[in-house]
Amino acid sequence: MTVLPLTARPRALAHWLFVVAAMIVLMVVVGGVTRLTESGLSITEWKPISGIVPPLNDAQWQAEFDHYKQIGQYQQLNQGMTLAGFKAIFFWEYVHRLLGRLIGMVFALPLLWFWVRKQIPQGYGWRLVALLALGGLQGAFGWWMVKSGLTHTRTSVSHFWLAIHLMTALFTLGGIVWTMLDLRALAANHTERPARLTGLGVGVLVLLAIQLFYGALVAGLDAGLVTDQWPLMNDRFFPGVSQIGESPVHAALYDPAIVHFIHRWWAWVAVAGLILLARKARAAGDRRASIAIHSAFGIQILLGIATVMTGVNLHLAATHQLVGALLVCATVWGTHATGRRR
Repeated sequence: MTVLPLTARPRALAHWLFVVAAMIVLMVVVGGVTRLTESGLSITEWKPISGIVPPLNDAQWQAEFDHYKQIGQYQQLNQGMTLAGFKAIFFWEYVHRLLGRLIGMVFALPLLWFWVRKQIPQGYGWRLVALLALGGLQGAFGWWMVKSGLTHTRTSVSHFWLAIHLMTALFTLGGIVWTMLDLRALAANHTERPARLTGLGVGVLVLLAIQLFYGALVAGLDAGLVTDQWPLMNDRFFPGVSQIGESPVHAALYDPAIVHFIHRWWAWVAVAGLILLARKARAAGDRRASIAIHSAFGIQILLGIATVMTGVNLHLAATHQLVGALLVCATVWGTHATGRRR
């Protein structure tokens, strides 16, 4: 049983974590727009402190533009881009990085405040510090992702680094939501113990993680543009490999058509698991978690189909990524409900 000092404020901690989680969901959406608009390589340097201030005059803008002109994306895809066009892509990458810094501050400073005032219940301090460290690691992965595309030969970032960057963000989001739910339960009942991970919960989270990983590969490889048909792909159920002579493993990780195929059909495996989890959550007494899971995956499937059939419409694709993050929250909620120990 968690020891709850008189100074502990689990409800305040839960409210704070809710704000952090909401900011991470927004971060995922902005990151998706950054990728969809090919804006991620517009800032070619990582300046954690001075980078907070954007270019303020024409000379500074031109210097940033000149740095961008040195990489393969400009030389192979964007030759002749105007300064105004550069500012448009710079905007999304700048907002993405600025939001990352803000999330770090919103997490670190209140955490320090709660810690100094001894308001963190016993057993939760290490969890919160670990989540903060994950956020820092996420920032490092983001820079390594950008760095992978800053060459003369590439026109985009590595799709593997993009997947690592996104999956770390979603893993951190899931950990924050889980901890928030534990703290909410503790605030309601001081004898409540932290929820445990059940076998079903772990299994469903793994199924969803595979689907999300392939979603990131689809984004990184622009595999959504392989076809605008559903359920067929260019008039066939199975599209066939486009990179002839490669191994099946290579095709499953590098071939845009195969990656797209896996992403669209593995979704139904994940849905089967999510339905089971939702039923268990409802049986455990949390009907709202069950509704959240069903709503999230239903909307997500419709958005995924619409995104493909519209040739990856920017607004639909960004909303698809938003609901993907919300589906992670709903799945963690359902898993938590099935593992509560009263």
